[in-house]
Amino acid sequence: MKQVDLTRLKNCMRRAMKGEKLTIGFFGGSITQGCLAAEHERAYSYRVFQWWKDTFPQAEISYVNGGIGGTTSYFGVSRIWQDLLMYQPDVVAVDFSVNDKEGQEAFFQETYEGVIRRILTCQSKPAVIILNHVNYDSGSNLQACHNEVGDWYGIPHVSMKDTLYQRMKEGVYQKEELTPDGLHPSDKGHELAAGEIISFLCKVKGDMGEEDEEKAFPEPMTANAYEHARRLTVREVLPELSGFRIDTDEKTGHLDIFKNGWIGKMPGDRIVFEEEAACIGIQFRQSVERPALRAKLILDGDEEHAWILDGNFDEDWGDCAQLVSILHHGEQKKHRIEIEVLDDALEDATPFYLMSLILS
Repeated sequence: MKQVDLTRLKNCMRRAMKGEKLTIGFFGGSITQGCLAAEHERAYSYRVFQWWKDTFPQAEISYVNGGIGGTTSYFGVSRIWQDLLMYQPDVVAVDFSVNDKEGQEAFFQETYEGVIRRILTCQSKPAVIILNHVNYDSGSNLQACHNEVGDWYGIPHVSMKDTLYQRMKEGVYQKEELTPDGLHPSDKGHELAAGEIISFLCKVKGDMGEEDEEKAFPEPMTANAYEHARRLTVREVLPELSGFRIDTDEKTGHLDIFKNGWIGKMPGDRIVFEEEAACIGIQFRQSVERPALRAKLILDGDEEHAWILDGNFDEDWGDCAQLVSILHHGEQKKHRIEIEVLDDALEDATPFYLMSLILS
C-alpha cells in the first residue's frame, strides 16, 4: 500500500468523539449485502457499523448499506446516488473485488474509478476504505487493479486475500469455517472480515496526531468515461414500444431491482431508444426460471454485429441483473438502439425483462 491520506477518516473520528452525527455507508455486491449471514446483524458491514457505535457512544451513528448481489462497479456507478450518496455518508467502505470480472481489468478499473470519484466528490466529503474480498476456492479477485485506483487517490485498502485467505492456506482456518460456498462468508467469515477492518480502524484511532491538511484531488487515472453514468428506466425515458409493455409494479427498495423496466412477452415484441452517449450499457434480467426468452439488439442499424441478449441464467442462486457494454469510448452522438424478442419456439417461456440503459 502506497502512502495513504487518512485526513478524512481521522476527521470523522474526531467528530464522533465530539458527539456529532455520522453516517457509515457500505457499497458493493452480495458480501456487503450480507448474503449467507444468518441475520443481517452478523454481516461484516453491520459489525463494522456496530464498532463505530460502541467506540463512540456519545455520537449519533447511522447506517446505510447499498450492497446488491451479483452486481459490478459498472452498475454501481450508475446507481450510487440513490443507493448511497443521497444519504450524505461520512465514511464509505467499497467492495467490488469479487464482482468486477477478471479478463476485463481495464474496463472495470475505469468504472471502479468512477465509483471512487463520485464518493470522494460527494458534498459530505466521505472518507473511503477499499475492501478486497476474495474467492476462497481460487484466491482470485480484482484487488490489483482496484488498489491501483486506491493508491492514486491515497485511499487505504483492507484485503481478505492478504489476510484471511493466506491464513486459510497456512492451515489456521479451514475453508468450510470461512465460507459454505467458496465465496460468501459464513457468520464466522463475516466476523473475521469485520475484524480485519476494525483492526485497521483501531490503528487509525490510536494514532490520531494533529489535524492534517487534505491532499489535492488528482486528475483521473483512467479515461474516466463512467464517473457521470446515467441509468435510464421507465421513470427517465420514453422509448418507442411495439409489443413491449411498461412494468407498472412499484419498486419497494434498492434490492428490488427487477422493477421499473420493460417486458417483452412475444416473439417480435420490439423497443427502440434514441439516446446521445459515447458509452452504452444494456441491463436485462437473466432468469433461473428457464426457458426464458432471448432478444436481439442492433446498434445504429448494424445488423451484422447484432448482440444476443440471453434471458436464461445457468446458476441457481436467483435471477441475475446482467449488464452488457455495447459501446465503450464510442462516438459521442445520438445512437439508435433496437431490441426485438427472438422467436425461439418456446412454450411458457419466462418473458424478456429489460431493466435499464446506462449511458455516459
